Amino acid sequence: MTGLEDWIARTLGRAPQTLALYQRALTHGSREEPDYERLEFLGDRVLGLTIARWLYDRFPDEPEGKLSWRLNALVSGSVCADVGREIGVRVHLRLGKQARDDGAADSDNILGDVVEALIGALYLDHGLDAVDAFIRARWESRLDHQQRAPRHPKSALQEWAAAHRRKPPVYEQVERSGPEHAPRFTVRVTVRHAGEATGTGASKQEAETAAARALLEMLET
Repeated sequence: MTGLEDWIARTLGRAPQTLALYQRALTHGSREEPDYERLEFLGDRVLGLTIARWLYDRFPDEPEGKLSWRLNALVSGSVCADVGREIGVRVHLRLGKQARDDGAADSDNILGDVVEALIGALYLDHGLDAVDAFIRARWESRLDHQQRAPRHPKSALQEWAAAHRRKPPVYEQVERSGPEHAPRFTVRVTVRHAGEATGTGASKQEAETAAARALLEMLET
């Protein structure tokens, strides 16, 4: 068994039957080879379905809205990237030289995408039961830490503004940096006559969420 095969077996819980699936899941487009994007597309849906079913069973009395908040928090790119770091994806990434020199191995966006691609590969190689076991093992502590269904920061900030008779929050992109394959966005959010804050992320949506969270923390202290 090769080093990669051993890592897959230990990390994902099953020895690979079709190693090429996992090799592709770890391959970035900068290699000019078949990359992880198709597997990421599949794995994203499999992850969402698995977590949704898990939440449906775990919280039988919660309405759809609260379950959706939990789901969105658990399948976010930042959570997937954290899982990627925990399982050691970085060492096995197959990157082109320029992407590696640009720091792509540390990109939340890429690490999160690769975790979803590995889930897609595991699903094709071993089926839904194997995926369910892997996701439950890696997401269990994150689910247990949700004492109550979290409010999305942007929704919570809008609710704060309405409760305090302020106009809705206004979001403005103030910077985009980094290479094309690993961009970083900076967004400013303002609630008139209340305050403003900035946040960064691998997408505009992530940056808006980070900015909303930062402003909420400031307003609620």
